[in-house]
Amino acid sequence: MRFIDLFAGLGGFHLALEALGHKCVFASEINQDLADLYKKNFGMRPHGDIRGLALAEIPPHDILCAGFPCQPFSKAGEQRGLKCPQWGDLIDYVVRILRHHEPQFFLIENVPNLVRHRKGKTWRSIQHRLRLAV
Repeated sequence: MRFIDLFAGLGGFHLALEALGHKCVFASEINQDLADLYKKNFGMRPHGDIRGLALAEIPPHDILCAGFPCQPFSKAGEQRGLKCPQWGDLIDYVVRILRHHEPQFFLIENVPNLVRHRKGKTWRSIQHRLRLAV
């Protein structure tokens, strides 16, 4: 199956899915140091910020993977959640990609505190958005 690796970081999703025989057809990572390492490890340079890409620039895929930034939800951060001006809107871009491409599967990961953030309201909001997308 073909997968995309959003907010790819070090490439954990890539490593796991490739080991299972799947092929990465697109990756995004805004942090240039991580993007350099990703290219070194996997031979493909991730695109930068997905907010600057048209949906058509993302190739068709069967699996969407998204390890969106944890800082808005982490106990160690400011816990601004979906209202974080830097990263709070990224889940909405994931939803847009899901709606446009309709992959068979999607995997998301984040810190454990995501499900407890704002007494669970943030997680319920994310679940609601994801349900509307699929």
